[in-house]
Amino acid sequence: MNLLEYVAKEILAKEGVAIPRYGVAETPQEAFDIAIKLNTTPLVVKAQISAGGRAKGKFVNGFEGGVKICNSPEEVKQVAEKMIGGLLVTAQTGSTGQPVRKVIVSQSIDVAKELYLSLTYSYAEAAILAMGSLAGGVDIERIALENPQALVKKYFYPEQPLWDFQLREFAAQLGFEGKTLVDFSKILKSLFYAFINHDATLCEINPLALDKENRFWALDAKITIDDNSLFRRNELLGYRFETVYDPQELEALRYGVNYVGLEGQIGCMVNGAGLAMATMDILERFGGKPANFLDVGGGADQSQLQNAFRVLLTNPNLKVILINIFGGIMRCDLIAEAIVEVAKNHPPKVPLIIRLEGTRVEEGKKILKGSALQYVFAEDLEEAAKQAVYFLKR
Repeated sequence: MNLLEYVAKEILAKEGVAIPRYGVAETPQEAFDIAIKLNTTPLVVKAQISAGGRAKGKFVNGFEGGVKICNSPEEVKQVAEKMIGGLLVTAQTGSTGQPVRKVIVSQSIDVAKELYLSLTYSYAEAAILAMGSLAGGVDIERIALENPQALVKKYFYPEQPLWDFQLREFAAQLGFEGKTLVDFSKILKSLFYAFINHDATLCEINPLALDKENRFWALDAKITIDDNSLFRRNELLGYRFETVYDPQELEALRYGVNYVGLEGQIGCMVNGAGLAMATMDILERFGGKPANFLDVGGGADQSQLQNAFRVLLTNPNLKVILINIFGGIMRCDLIAEAIVEVAKNHPPKVPLIIRLEGTRVEEGKKILKGSALQYVFAEDLEEAAKQAVYFLKR
């Protein structure tokens, strides 16, 4: 889960990292009120989306830039009017862009130098990887490719204590000395606490600014949380809905269903992540493209199964639906009952291919045959995939 900038900044501020004063607005009037309260100029207005490259992005409405410097509260309001509710397209969003529902209004810092600092996991080393560079800012990706020596890297091993001298060594490698070295070390330590305490897979400050008085400021922040840890991160659960933009994914999230939207036109409903991936692979093999990844898992109840099928049916791009169930823990009759029940009120408008195998499969077949549902039954996965592609291209 990628947290929006304002949430990442809240986390860093709690760990003691200096953050410019800011407020979060959902309307232009709220942005104006925040600007009045901050009582300083210039101010920075930043669109909140879960993608980088905002400063160089462009809104579908023609407005350019997701980060703007403003010199008055009135200008802040005007910029917010153009950003909030708009679609911002950046190098990382794809051509469809992402909707902007909130903006940050922040004080501006007189920057002398921009740096880069991040923590992530190195699975190859089974360690936490710290990366820093004196060349931070919007071009860090290009710098990392063209001049990898500009990035300083250091591994920290979770089973070993985190010593202050290690942090100072890292700061010295970047070229810091004296008080600036000590201050940078403290920021890195705070970043470690944020990383560990929130089950993060990435904590990034870019840019980490050094002002003309040699004080550090986190001007931007990105934190990615391991989704599997959210059961013990109740304070972060509410933010999940802020960074999901696909309507089917958003609906599935509310029901606790594993759904990821894709670009194809064959809707898939499968039990088990491995089987779901195999289903998508075989569709590609025969010339089809899946419209989604939808895993109902092995322990879904009747309500979850019905909701999963209902979410699948709401995709307007579907031309075929393929249901592939290999019942182990999941019972085939429960799947059949869920499909039939949902179809009573939401009958599929496209061909429906069903393959069932495993626990209580004969009972499942009887339920399907006894219903008014129109479908094609396939005996195995290969036949199901061929049928789906046939109807897609017919």
